Amino acid sequence: MPPNTTGKLAIVTSFDLGTMGARDGPAVEYNWVAAAPTVSGFRSEADDGSAAENDWFPSGVLPWVPWLVIFGLLALKQNRRPAAWLIWLPLGCVMALTLLPPMMSGEDHFFLDVIAALAFGLAAVWLLSNYLRRPHRWLTFLFVLITLAGFSALTVVSRQGWDLLEAGTQPTGIVLGVGVLASAISLSFGGLTCRKCFRPAGLYLWLLLSLAFIWLMIAAPFFIIAEISNGDRIPLSEFFTPVLAVAAGNFALLLPFLILSSANSFYRERLKALLPVQPEAPPPLSATTMKPI
Repeated sequence: MPPNTTGKLAIVTSFDLGTMGARDGPAVEYNWVAAAPTVSGFRSEADDGSAAENDWFPSGVLPWVPWLVIFGLLALKQNRRPAAWLIWLPLGCVMALTLLPPMMSGEDHFFLDVIAALAFGLAAVWLLSNYLRRPHRWLTFLFVLITLAGFSALTVVSRQGWDLLEAGTQPTGIVLGVGVLASAISLSFGGLTCRKCFRPAGLYLWLLLSLAFIWLMIAAPFFIIAEISNGDRIPLSEFFTPVLAVAAGNFALLLPFLILSSANSFYRERLKALLPVQPEAPPPLSATTMKPI
């Protein structure tokens, strides 16, 4: 049957039974719908490999939207300088990992969408950090959380479509939500480790430990509920190993952006705005003596 066949079909089973009965069974009607075209690159293709009738993406799938958003953020007044375009370095490194042949099972393939979503969300936060900084640390955290969640959700929607309530997209939403919350908390309160001066080593250690702690605290209730419902004691290694592995992956996702901030003065100030770190006081003026003319 051609893959693009649609309409009401009558399906009849047929077998020669000889004198034992009729050759054909009762007809069963079925409303046959052609399979949706799959997306390859920027063009949709039919199941037989030929080009589909429309060369546009299926509804809701627009993977190029996050890239356009980053271009739009680079057009903001405070980002109109060559150094701002260095944001493509960490973003490109992270996105390159999502293009490699997946080394995980099909059930865990949604992690690639989570990585891409967090990468675009962090890039947007770095570009908007001067707009997100507020006098109080809690307000800064709130603005960072909303921005990171909004741009990350936009990326997921552009990659998976608008059916976010389907069972297949629920793991993506859960892992992404925890990753957004953990990243926002760690960044916004990382300034507690470098109040007087910016210390990258201390900040990196804080982020690693805080991410591990946050992921463990969020996952612990689910582990306890699973242990109670099963009635058997679950080995602690089955809890700590995957949770700490995901936390390490969260830190590895932040690391390219942190390295950029350590190496470039433009993004170093952006990171200080996210922490937030108090601006350094200007050096005192040297005393000068006035001589009469």
